[in-house]
Amino acid sequence: MSYQVLARKWRPRSFSTLVGQEHVVRALTHALTEQRLHHAYLFTGTRGVGKTTLARILAKSLNCETGISATPCGQCSACQEIDGGRFVDLLEVDAATNTRVDEMRQLLENAVYAPTRGRFKVYVIDEVHMLSNSAFNAMLKTLEEPPEHVKFILATTDPQKIPVTVLSRCLQFNLKQMPPQAITGHLAHILEAESVAFEAPALGLLARSANGSMRDALSLLDQAIAHGTGKVEESLVRDMLGTVDQDYLFTLLEAMQAGDIGEMLVVGERMAERSLSFDSALQDLAALLTRLQVAQLAPAAIAEDTPDRERLLALARGLEPQGVQLAYQIAVHGRSELPLAPDPHSGFVMALLRLHAFSPQSPGEGRPPGKAPAAPREPVPAAKAAASRQSPVSRPPLPEPAPAIVAAPVVAPVAAVAVTSVAPPVAVSTEVPLVGDVPAPVSAAVTATASGAASSPWTGEEGWTEIVQHLQLSGMARALAQHCELLSMDQGNVHLRLPPAHRHLIMKAAQDRLQQALGDYCRAPVQLRIEVAEVSTMTPAALRQQEREALQDRAVAAIEQDPFVQDVIEIFDATLIESSIKPIS
Repeated sequence: MSYQVLARKWRPRSFSTLVGQEHVVRALTHALTEQRLHHAYLFTGTRGVGKTTLARILAKSLNCETGISATPCGQCSACQEIDGGRFVDLLEVDAATNTRVDEMRQLLENAVYAPTRGRFKVYVIDEVHMLSNSAFNAMLKTLEEPPEHVKFILATTDPQKIPVTVLSRCLQFNLKQMPPQAITGHLAHILEAESVAFEAPALGLLARSANGSMRDALSLLDQAIAHGTGKVEESLVRDMLGTVDQDYLFTLLEAMQAGDIGEMLVVGERMAERSLSFDSALQDLAALLTRLQVAQLAPAAIAEDTPDRERLLALARGLEPQGVQLAYQIAVHGRSELPLAPDPHSGFVMALLRLHAFSPQSPGEGRPPGKAPAAPREPVPAAKAAASRQSPVSRPPLPEPAPAIVAAPVVAPVAAVAVTSVAPPVAVSTEVPLVGDVPAPVSAAVTATASGAASSPWTGEEGWTEIVQHLQLSGMARALAQHCELLSMDQGNVHLRLPPAHRHLIMKAAQDRLQQALGDYCRAPVQLRIEVAEVSTMTPAALRQQEREALQDRAVAAIEQDPFVQDVIEIFDATLIESSIKPIS
């Protein structure tokens, strides 16, 4: 006896054996049980999800010799002939090859005649969207008011191409893509019935490669059995599909976390040696990053039996959420750019380099082994910084910036504040007492006026700018801190103000990271509150922008005053393009 492929041998023959379309089965079952029969049905969905199978089961339910029922017997001559594809009153038409109006008219002319064997004459028109407009118009009248003995079952993968006049005359059922779990379970059932040895992870690979199509999954299963000489093993299935082992992807992310670009490139070389698909690699990497973000933001959603669960949770703890979001974008865009790359391997390597270059790393995380954390930078006196930026070309002097407020570290558990009575504000150091076993904020600055009243510690442009420089932040958290104004910082409470133009920076992950960094800086837990309103002082970002503009103005002035440039402008009637001038900082 000749071999029958699994997709045909295991085609469902009743509603109870159909997998993954419970919503459609429920509606059809109730309609058949209550004898509420429509004259036209439309099944839509991608390839291999059961449209034609449902049409045949529905035809059996309508023509079973035991009566109209949701559970046809499968034993009578009508049921067996429908299963065998030889029932005279079941007309299956391929609209892709019968698109013309004449063919449709000839088909519908026979609809007026009573069925030969069955209770109903059933027309199954597959890929109905391929019909021409004239053919659709020819069938409209018959489709709206067909004879009592005629039922139409239409199937299509593209319902948008069907005229609304046809859609309005049909009961429409949208078939869903098969979830991987449903495909895996069905494949396991088939292999057990076929007495074929298999490994569960191999079925998961086949289910993912099927992309929601049960027919594709069964075809791949046939291929896997032949490839594995009668057994289905994970390693053999990976070789057959060219899929990427998850271990490669975990190793890539762990190397990215450690800042080890060398290890990332080694993994890419190993994948190239095995001729793995880099398109599939980036696709699977994006899927893994999605699971990783879920593990970070909703860890309870990660099932206990998830493969590599502990490894996934370890990565979730070691990477910043905003870094995972950025890595996901790099993987997705890297995949779309692969066709434009010199070759797939080069495109994949460039994606790895982007992952390394744009990876935001937390303090103490992602640091190469043996590299000590960077020490906080000492504030540079304004006069020294200005002198270091001077160039040999004579430049007009800039206004001297106000002196920065410099904080002194805690050295004693007793507070000692010196206050003078001069009118201009002066910066003085203070030591604050310990709170329990945890010291209070490391440093504070108090400004005194002639009346002797002191303002909140660390308020003002210079104070907050210095704090932001000492906070080891990156990504969205750093941007949030730089665009804020410090209103108050005392008693473990930090109150910031953010301009409305930058309200998009208020993300929970960024706020949590900033609050954590402030707590580390103060050596005590802090409560962070951010209000959105116009600021009254310069934010660190605004100060930096002001400094850049001053440098640019000074560079332009230096070029304009250069004798050689002036001669060129005068002799050649030239124009100086200021946008091409970049300061050396």
